Amino acid sequence: MKFLTLSLLAVLAACKSTGLPETPPPLAAMEEPLELMPEPQDESARAALPKGSFTGLVVGDSRTSLDALAGEPEGVVVTAVVENSPADAAGLEVGDLVLEARAAQTVALHWPSEWRRIELESEPGSSIALVVDRAGAERIFRVVTVPRVHPGDRMPAERFREERRVGLVLRNATEVEARAAALGPGGGAVVVGLTRESPWRPAGVRYGDLVRAVDGVEVGHPQVLVDAIRNAPEKATLDLELVREGAIVAVRAPLSRREQELKQFSIPLLAKYERQRDRSSFSLLFGLFSHESTTAAWTTTLFWFVHFAGGDADRLETIDS
Repeated sequence: MKFLTLSLLAVLAACKSTGLPETPPPLAAMEEPLELMPEPQDESARAALPKGSFTGLVVGDSRTSLDALAGEPEGVVVTAVVENSPADAAGLEVGDLVLEARAAQTVALHWPSEWRRIELESEPGSSIALVVDRAGAERIFRVVTVPRVHPGDRMPAERFREERRVGLVLRNATEVEARAAALGPGGGAVVVGLTRESPWRPAGVRYGDLVRAVDGVEVGHPQVLVDAIRNAPEKATLDLELVREGAIVAVRAPLSRREQELKQFSIPLLAKYERQRDRSSFSLLFGLFSHESTTAAWTTTLFWFVHFAGGDADRLETIDS
């Protein structure tokens, strides 16, 4: 009876779920060249760029909830209005949601870089009509640009990892890089890391490439590219427009997916197999036979008390010349 009770407890323990991981492990073969780790030191070049126009309107990402972060933003939210600026005179307020900008053409806004591009490229004295959602009601505000005296603040460098289907690391472009690619500050995505087995390597993507557009959609933020990769159907390809050394390069880039591997196999009381990245174990009949190994050592047990083990030494072998 006691043996039966112990056996039943062992079965229940073996069948109990330990919980599945919610995020995949980091890709082991990711390569990020050291020279691409720091952000380019181009502050003097940034200061020499045409300063463009100024409105005093500061905008940010409109997505505030986790659900919203999973999709494309609708509009840009006003985060600050400079006192006595054209935006202040027009009546814009913090919290307003700017949906469209109507200048030489109508532009639906999704990312702050799109507004910065319009502001910088508008001639001083230009009138820009902004379609604004304020407390659920749409209103139109008209802002007249003035000459910019000083360049805007430098945006901090950020890195974005995609490890599901391509295996790459992106950096947001500096203002110099973005404006050279005809994007607003904050736009574009620079490739600074790739896995050794990434499908984008044989497709022709190189380190330092700036992704300007994906499937014809301008990359107003690195998240645009990450979302395009994650949301593409199985066996899809993406049409990338790259900026490489000042030239436009078109690349059709395929997507892959994570490999799957057997991690655990168990027959309660009889056999159990488990494998992790650098460790594997196997046991039979309540541990009557068990074996465990890693890349550096191994151990085997028979009849619960006969024990063998071995592993790497702290020295190299001597090779006869």
